Amino acid sequence: MAVAFFDQITTAAKRSRRHPLNWNEVEEEVLGKAYDGRLMRRLMGYMRPHGALVAGSLAFLLVQSVLQVLGPLLTKIAVDTYLRPDPARMRTPLDAFLPADPYAGLARIGLMYLGMLAAAFVCEFGQTYLMQYTGQLAMFDLRKELMQHLQKLDLAFYDRNPVGRLVTRVTTDVDVLNDLFTSGLVTILGDVLVLALILAIMFRMSPPLAAVMLLAMPLVILATSIFRRTVTESYRRIRIAIARINAYLQEHITGMAVLQLFNREARSRREFESVNREHMLAYKAAITAYGWFYPVVELISTMALAGILIYGGFRVTSGRLTLGVVVAFLQYGLRFFRPIQDLSEKYNILQAAMASSERVFKLLDTEVELPAPVAPRSAPASIAPIEFQGVWFAYQKEDWVLEDVSFTIAPGKTVAVVGHTGAGKTTLISLLLRFYDVGRGAIRIGGTDVRDFDPQEFRRQFGVVLQDPYLFTGTLKENIRLGTESISDLEVETAAEQVNLLDFVRGLPKGFAHPIAERGAGLSTGQKQLISFARALAHNPRYLILDEATSSVDTETELRVRAALERMVAGRTSIVIAHRLSTVQRADHILVMHKGRLRESGTHQELLAQRGIYWKLYQLQYKDQEARMEAVSGRRDV
Repeated sequence: MAVAFFDQITTAAKRSRRHPLNWNEVEEEVLGKAYDGRLMRRLMGYMRPHGALVAGSLAFLLVQSVLQVLGPLLTKIAVDTYLRPDPARMRTPLDAFLPADPYAGLARIGLMYLGMLAAAFVCEFGQTYLMQYTGQLAMFDLRKELMQHLQKLDLAFYDRNPVGRLVTRVTTDVDVLNDLFTSGLVTILGDVLVLALILAIMFRMSPPLAAVMLLAMPLVILATSIFRRTVTESYRRIRIAIARINAYLQEHITGMAVLQLFNREARSRREFESVNREHMLAYKAAITAYGWFYPVVELISTMALAGILIYGGFRVTSGRLTLGVVVAFLQYGLRFFRPIQDLSEKYNILQAAMASSERVFKLLDTEVELPAPVAPRSAPASIAPIEFQGVWFAYQKEDWVLEDVSFTIAPGKTVAVVGHTGAGKTTLISLLLRFYDVGRGAIRIGGTDVRDFDPQEFRRQFGVVLQDPYLFTGTLKENIRLGTESISDLEVETAAEQVNLLDFVRGLPKGFAHPIAERGAGLSTGQKQLISFARALAHNPRYLILDEATSSVDTETELRVRAALERMVAGRTSIVIAHRLSTVQRADHILVMHKGRLRESGTHQELLAQRGIYWKLYQLQYKDQEARMEAVSGRRDV
C-alpha cells in the first residue's frame, strides 16, 4: 500500500536539501584489473543452474576448434599425395582411406572438406545458440535479483543515487556481462584452443617454419598492448558518458513540463549536446584505435606469410620440405593471427565485464540500512494508539529536522499536523512508516516500537494519499488495486463510489479497464487524486495518512474530497497534513510544527484562543482569503 508513497516521497522537491547530489559520485569507476577471480567465481554462479547448456556449448566448441585446424591438413595431403607426390612426405591416418587414383583421391578429399565445413557450421550454430540462450537466462536471473534488491533498499539510498545511474546498472552494465557470457568467455577459450592446436601442428610439421611465424609475435604483442590501453580508456569514457546521458534524460524527461514552462529548451539542448558530445568523442577514440589496429596486424601477418613463403620455398627447392607443408603453413598463418585479433577485443570485453560486475555486485551488496528484525513482533490486532516519544531526527549528521517531538494519537481519532514548509510535517510520516529510523527517542504503536515490526507487514496497516498522486501504467482498476489480488471488483467499485469517483469512471469508454499512461498522463490532478483516495480506501487500512492531499485540486474537487473524507476517516486513526487550515478545523486534535519542534497542540478553538503560531497562520490565511474575495467583488463592480 505504501508503494506509491515510496515512489513519490523519493522524488518530492521538499527533500532536495537532504542529500544534495555530488555529480562526481555519479561518475563510473575507473576500470580495475582485467580479471578478478573473486568476481568471476560470483559471475559463474549465475551460470551454474544452466550447467547442462554450458556443457553442450563447450562440447560443440571443442569439436569446432578441431575442425578449424583440419582444413590445411587436408590441403597438405592433397598437394603432397596427388598434385605433387612426395615419397618422403609425413604419413597421416587419413592415408588409409585415400585411393591411389588421383581423381578419386582429390574428389574424396574434397568431399571430406565439404563435410568438415558442414560439421563446423553445425557446431558453430549449436555453440552460439546454446551460449546466447544461457547468457540470456543468466542475465534474466541477475536483473530479477537487482530489481528485488532495489525494492528492499531504503529511501536514504535513493536520496544519494540518481535514477539514471541505477537504470544504467540494470541495463547497460548487465548487457556488458551478457557480452562476456555469450561472446567473451567461451570464444576466448575457443581462440586459445585453436591457437594451441595450430602451434602444435605447425611444430609437428616443421619447427623452422613455426619459428619464422613466431618471429612476428613481438610486433603483434606491442601493437596489441597499445591498442588495449587506448580502447580501455575509451570504453571507460563511453561508460561514463552513457551514465551521464541516462541520468540527464531521466531528469529532464520527467521534468519536461517545468522545462517547457520556463522556456528552458534551448539551454537543455546545449547541456545535452555537451554530454552527448563526450559520448561521441569517446567512441571516436575507440573507432580510431580499431581503425589502425586491424590493418597493422594484417600487415604483420602478411610479413610473416612472406617470410614463410621465402624460407619455405628455399627448403622445398633444396628437397628438405614438401610443397604441401608450405601451403598448409600459409593457411595456418591466416588462421593464426585471426584469434590474436579476437583475443585483443575479447580482452576489452573481459575488462569491461569486470568493471561492470564490480558495480553490479556493489549495488547488490549494498546493505539495507533499516533491516527487518530477526524476530518481528506481530502488528496489533486492532487499532492501537500511536506514540512519538522524544523523537529527534536528522537526514545528515546532526542537522536536526525534528527535535524532541512527543505526542500521542488515540485510536480512531483524526489528528491534523500544520506548520510552515520545512517544519518537519512529512518527516513525521516517513519516520512513522519507518522509511527512516529515528536518531533519538522512539515511535510506538500499541506500546511496541515500530522498529520491532516487519516493515512490509507493518505498512499494510496504512493507507497513504499524497499531494502529488502517483499512477502506474496499466488500467484504472489495476491502479486502485495496486497488485493486491484479494481486493474484489466489487470492493474497487465501492471504493470509487465512496470517494465520488464512480461518475467519472462510468463516463470512460472502458470504465475501470480504462488504460492509464505513465504517471497518469491525460488525467487531471483532481482525477488522479480521487484515484489515490479510492486506492487507499480499497485497501481498507486501519490508519489513514493524508499528506497535503487537497492542496493542488480545484474547489469543486476539494468539496468532493472533503465529503469523501468524512466516510474515509470513520473508524480509522487518521493523520492529516495540510497547509489549508480550513481542511483541518474538524480534526479531533491539531499539532502545530515549527522549525522541527512541536510548539502547540489542541483543538481548533483552543489553538485560536492561545493566539500563538496557529492563530497567526489562521489570520494570514483568513486575510488572504478576504483579500481575494474583495478583489473578485471589485472586478464584478467594474
